[in-house]
Amino acid sequence: MSQLQKASVVPGSDNQAEPLDGFALDGPNRDRNPGADPDGHNRAVTTGAQTAGLPAVNQPAAAAGANGSRFIRACLRLPVDRTPVWFLRQAGRYMSEYMAVRKHHSLLEICRTPDIAAEVTITAAERLGVDAAIIFADLLLPFTPMGLDFEFVANEGPCIHSPIRTAAQARALRTDRTDELLYVSRAIEKVAAHFASKGAGSSPSAAASPSKGASAPQGTQDQLGIIGFCGAPFTLASYMIEGGSSRNYIETKKLMYASTPAVVPGKENCHDNENCHSERSEESPHLSSATNESRHPERSAAESKDLRYLSSASTSLPGESAASSPESDAWPILMDKLVTVLTDYAAQQVAAGAGVIQVFDSWVGALSPTDYRAYALAPTTTLIRNIQALGVPVIYFGVETASLLPLMRETGCDVLGLDWRTPLDQAWATLNHRVAVQGNLDPITLFAPEEVLHARVAEILSQAAGRPGHIFNLGHGIVPTTPVDAVLQVVRQIKST
Repeated sequence: MSQLQKASVVPGSDNQAEPLDGFALDGPNRDRNPGADPDGHNRAVTTGAQTAGLPAVNQPAAAAGANGSRFIRACLRLPVDRTPVWFLRQAGRYMSEYMAVRKHHSLLEICRTPDIAAEVTITAAERLGVDAAIIFADLLLPFTPMGLDFEFVANEGPCIHSPIRTAAQARALRTDRTDELLYVSRAIEKVAAHFASKGAGSSPSAAASPSKGASAPQGTQDQLGIIGFCGAPFTLASYMIEGGSSRNYIETKKLMYASTPAVVPGKENCHDNENCHSERSEESPHLSSATNESRHPERSAAESKDLRYLSSASTSLPGESAASSPESDAWPILMDKLVTVLTDYAAQQVAAGAGVIQVFDSWVGALSPTDYRAYALAPTTTLIRNIQALGVPVIYFGVETASLLPLMRETGCDVLGLDWRTPLDQAWATLNHRVAVQGNLDPITLFAPEEVLHARVAEILSQAAGRPGHIFNLGHGIVPTTPVDAVLQVVRQIKST
């Protein structure tokens, strides 16, 4: 049995979790409370109007995690006792504990040594008292089992020694060695075991500050969320093609434009955000494909075509050699192989104990909306739906993506990460509040005077307005020289609001 099969649980099976109290499996969740304060921040109760559009939680892994974790509940747009908080790059060079480890180990050594990766992950989560721990790893780790060597060069970042520029090179990439990445899942197992041993009610967030307000809807909600992650197809492809970081993505776009545009069938002119994924407004975002087919057999064939990024270019025709493949095949081949590897990689992490997967599309802001729809939407949608079939929510994050947010929502992700360039309330309204949001403090605000930092955090909480589905975070990662005390100040403020 594959890792994907091990991690997947079909709703209705013997392993089906009990539904959350107060939430029906056969319709929208409605928890009307006439005493709710519609203007209060981080309130423990919500109005019926705010919960009316929430999906039923009937995937075992999501339901189990939501019972004890405010972080996972927020990912699913369920009521929470307060806003959960964690930080992108919360384990990194701004922390003395991390720098002590780096004196003896390279970045890749830390990533590939489960004991050390787990230690770095745990130390940061406990030091900060956040609601979630993201496993210490790197986006480019899947490159090695795919046959693409890379290294980190001082002051330059990642360097890929043989960039992908042809269809033949794309065909040569391996998809059958994902087990070589199991060191990441072993680190997740250690992190999960560490926090499980602390028992309910003793997570870092609980120890740092007691919850305020009314009783939590489901238990204490202080179980630490554990986040696994992977890169998105476009971002990883850009690294593969450019050979490292880039400003203009010339080689990436040349290879992309040479291919036949890969739009999602039937979605070419879909600009109505309420209707692009109407099927997801009626049922859980965590239904497996098997469940969708059994409930809606009349549309299963059409949906499978919509959600699968397959190209005739992915396999050679009889008698055709890989070397003879036209260069227009390179992009779809690369997308298909990345989706295959990333799906298996995410499945390993979920099987190890990750309750959420974040998909990083760091460089997708380099695309116009037209190019995003033509070349990135379909493979990203397939990857996100594949991960959701494992029973966990998916956070989808990119930088400089204000113009892409409605399209990114079409992937069906559970949470959209927002950078700091657009006000949170405006971005969320653009998305019709049909998805949870994460963010979006400017990381450099952590260098501001205490009163300025306090005001900026308060502004974001005000913009969220206590609506279910907000996770406080930065709009990008913590930078190396950030003062730790400023990060701790933000955590204290979130917990006291």
